Amino acid sequence: MPDPFQPAKLGPVTLRNRVIKVATSEGRSPDGLVTDDLIEFHRQFAAGGVGMTTVAYCCVSRDGASAPGQIVMETRSLPGLRKLADTVHEAGAAVSAQLGHGGVVATRKVNKVTPMAPSRFINPSSFDYCRPIKRDEITRVIDQFGAAAQVAADAGFDAVELHFGHLYLPSSFLSPLMNRRKDEYGGSIDNRTRFPREIAQRVREVVGDRIAVTAKISMDDGLPGGIQLTESLRTVQLLDHDRNLDAIELTQGSSVFKPLYMMRGDTPVKEFAGVMPPPVNLALPLVGKWALGSYPYHDVYMLESARQFVPVAKHTPLILLGGITNRGNIEDAIAEGFSFVAMGRALLREPDLINRLQVDPSSRSRCNHNNKCMVTVFGRTHCVLDPQQ
Repeated sequence: MPDPFQPAKLGPVTLRNRVIKVATSEGRSPDGLVTDDLIEFHRQFAAGGVGMTTVAYCCVSRDGASAPGQIVMETRSLPGLRKLADTVHEAGAAVSAQLGHGGVVATRKVNKVTPMAPSRFINPSSFDYCRPIKRDEITRVIDQFGAAAQVAADAGFDAVELHFGHLYLPSSFLSPLMNRRKDEYGGSIDNRTRFPREIAQRVREVVGDRIAVTAKISMDDGLPGGIQLTESLRTVQLLDHDRNLDAIELTQGSSVFKPLYMMRGDTPVKEFAGVMPPPVNLALPLVGKWALGSYPYHDVYMLESARQFVPVAKHTPLILLGGITNRGNIEDAIAEGFSFVAMGRALLREPDLINRLQVDPSSRSRCNHNNKCMVTVFGRTHCVLDPQQ
C-alpha cells in the first residue's frame, strides 16, 4: 500500500502527499475578486500540510454564480489568482480551482437573470423558476468552462476541479428528476452524461497536460427520483473511458434540498433560520429538519457507496470524501483502492491537522460535526469553534 504521506502523481502534477483540502464555499471575496483574507485562508491549509488545497467556488460566467461575491474566472481576476497560487506554492502545496455553473442553485436575486436547468424546474429552497437551457447555451457553457480553465492555468494553478456534483448545472443534467429533455442530452443515462463529458473534453483540449483536471460527482443526491448510484456508476464508467480526467472525487447530496445529506451530523435549524430571509426564516423552525435533512454522522460515511466505483474506474484515480478525521481513515481509504482523500470540516477546524497526523499518528480531528460552519457560508466561512479563523 502506498504511504499516503509520500509524494503522489495527479496527472502531470506531483503532490507532496495524498490529502486534498476539499472545495468549500468561502465567502471571502465580497467584490468577486481574490482578497488577502482568501489567500491567508488557503495559505493555512498549505502550511498545515495538505498536498493540495481547492479554491471554491469559481464561476465560469457571471450568470453561473450561486451566491454573492464569488470569483468569476475572467481577466480581471488574474492578478489575485496569481498571488494566491504563488502563496500556496511557497507554503509547499499545490492549488486547484473548482470551476462551476450554478444552474438551478443560482438565483435571480444574485444574478438578475432567470436560472437555467435542463428542463423547467422550481428550486424548492429559493422558490426560483428555472427555465430550460437552450441548445446553443449548452455549447456556450461548455466553452465557458474551457475559458475558465485557461484562466486557472494562466494564473499558475496546478489543477482545476469540474463541479459535476450537488445538482449544479452539469449535475442537474444527470438527474432524471430535473432532466426531462427529449434531445440528445436527455433520456438514457448515457445521454444525460453527455453534457459533463463534453465539458471535460473541452477543458482537456484547452489545458492539455499543463495542469491536472479532476471532477466532483454526486454518487446519489438523496432525493426520490433523483440521481441514483446505479446510474452514477455508468456516468463514471463513461468519463473513465474518455480519459479526460486525472481523478474523480466522489460525493453525495445536493445544494437544492436536504443539504445535510452530504455533511451528516447535527442539523443547525436555529442557526439557518437566523440567516434566512422571510418567510423562509419563519418556516424553518417548523420544517427545518425535514427541509435540511437529518442524518447521523460516522467516520468515512461515503465509503460504502464509493467503494463500488473502484472496479469501474479502470484508468481514473478516485478521491474519497466524507468523514475522514484521522490517520487510520486515510490509510484505510488508500488500502481500499482510492488514490487520494479529501477533507473539509476537519481542516476547517484545524488547518494544521495533516502535519499533526504525521508527527502523532494517534491524533484525530477535534471537529464535532455540529455543521454550524455551513451557516457561515452566508458570510465568511469559518469554524464556529475557532471564529478567529
